Amino acid sequence: MLLSPFLTIKNGDKSKFIFLQSTDNLRTIKNMNTRKLEPKLLTVLKEGYTRSNFLKDLTSGIIVGIVALPLAIAFAIASGVKPEQGIFTAIIAGFMISVLGGSRFQIGGPTGAFIVIIYGIVHQYGYDGLAVATIMAGALLVIMGFAKFGTFIRFIPYPVTVGFTSGIAVIICAGQLRDFFGFKIDSLPTGLISKITCYANNFNTFNPWVLGVGIATVIIILLFNRFLPKFPSSLIAIIVTSVVVAVFKLPVDNIGSRFGAISGSLPMPEIPWEAFKKAPDLIMSALSIACLAGVESLLSAVVADGMTGRRHRPNMELIAQGAANIVSPLFLGIPATGAIARTATNIRSGGQTPIAGIVHAIVLLLILLFLGRWAAYIPMASLAGILIIVAYNMSEYKVFVRLLRSPKSDVIVLFSTFLLTILIDLTVAIPVGMVLAAFLFMRRMADVSQISSLQNLCEEEDEEEDDMSIRQRDIPAGIEVFEVNGPFFFGASEKFSTALRVVNKTPKVLIIRMRNVPAMDATGFYALENVCADALKKGILILLSGVRKQPMEVLVKYGFVERFGKDKLYNNIDQALARASESLTSGPVV
Repeated sequence: MLLSPFLTIKNGDKSKFIFLQSTDNLRTIKNMNTRKLEPKLLTVLKEGYTRSNFLKDLTSGIIVGIVALPLAIAFAIASGVKPEQGIFTAIIAGFMISVLGGSRFQIGGPTGAFIVIIYGIVHQYGYDGLAVATIMAGALLVIMGFAKFGTFIRFIPYPVTVGFTSGIAVIICAGQLRDFFGFKIDSLPTGLISKITCYANNFNTFNPWVLGVGIATVIIILLFNRFLPKFPSSLIAIIVTSVVVAVFKLPVDNIGSRFGAISGSLPMPEIPWEAFKKAPDLIMSALSIACLAGVESLLSAVVADGMTGRRHRPNMELIAQGAANIVSPLFLGIPATGAIARTATNIRSGGQTPIAGIVHAIVLLLILLFLGRWAAYIPMASLAGILIIVAYNMSEYKVFVRLLRSPKSDVIVLFSTFLLTILIDLTVAIPVGMVLAAFLFMRRMADVSQISSLQNLCEEEDEEEDDMSIRQRDIPAGIEVFEVNGPFFFGASEKFSTALRVVNKTPKVLIIRMRNVPAMDATGFYALENVCADALKKGILILLSGVRKQPMEVLVKYGFVERFGKDKLYNNIDQALARASESLTSGPVV
């Protein structure tokens, strides 16, 4: 029976029923996709928010707010901005991500992943340049969310993400050695090699008191994480070291001596209009921020899903991240995204809904208003110790080593992204890593796609053949059968054209079997169309056999079925062979 591009009637009405069911499913999926642009907070309120949920969210929000305080300050200082700007970011961006986000548990704010990018932008363009780049990145994230790119961002190759994450960890660690050892260096260079050279030249200036405070911070964090994991280890380490340094008047720099007094209030919003003149120079930086924010936030949401069994809405999450990064710079904030460690803390502390993230932002605001001035006593060595722990956790060294046993192509992508991150910067590492991964994908698509002639099929087929094996058929002279196996993408199109060009004799009928082609792209389609056009000129009848759903949709969309003729498309090889044999006796109709 002929294969209709819309419906294959087989086994009575069963296939028709399946077709109608698939139509209903498509409609359901469409409705689900529409709902995915609804913030989780709104969904929670519609479902009903109970007093029990609020008490759990309140407790969790307070804990996460306390945990977030030292991290926000440390990330800001490491990024080359004032310490309070990290708190501003955690308050504003954290609030917006919870209100608009697509995850019930996501906690947003500044993260270690941005340190490298922010430091480079601030060093070159100043804070106003960073503000413009962040706003541009936020706008890109909003567009990506409405364009429903959230699902696709999750498919960034693992070697790329591990490569730049490990590279960021190395750079963060290298950037903290000055404050961890107490080197007398006024200004650090931006490059990794330059930093290491600078440390080597100034090694004799290290301060043993500073090193002792840094080591004590690391030990306290590790001990509390090991034996009392529910306690905010970073905050405890900061309190203990701050008290010791102040009581014993140790010669150790603190936030106050380095940056002066910390602001005790949120700034008024302000748009950096003049800095938008630098926008053309900041495009690559904005792309890097947007890409990193998207990947980091969705990775955090996926981790939360794994811990809770819930499902996040990736596109809504991108919109929330975008809105947060548009608004954050208006309040002197820096780029923000979903923070995996704080999100996990929220879940472990009993957080139930986005209300916990809102409480976390309110707690940070109260701390800023009433306790902010005490942050000036925090030793710089303690913040350096915290960030060294953060860098260690980010490094994923075990995963990095395991990936070295992957195929060579993956190892090349891993090392390329890693080395570009530590030797140049993320604005180069991320796009180059993605391009390398794309080229490797093309190669693999070509490798898995096979085009075989009738002779090769008969020689290569195993003894355990399926019922539709060409080896079990009697193929009359004048008929040539080619079978395409695997995705018919750009990588396989050249294989297809080459394979058909090497046919020894021009056949009267050419059957192209596509039963094992799950997908076809535009390049594959044009290769097929060109072959059919050449065959038409030579008087060869071409029949297609076993075209599956997605390739059939492509053929219909491009008008191929209408031009080629539905009477040349068949469900299986037997129908195609019967038509081919008939044409040998009656003469082909092409």
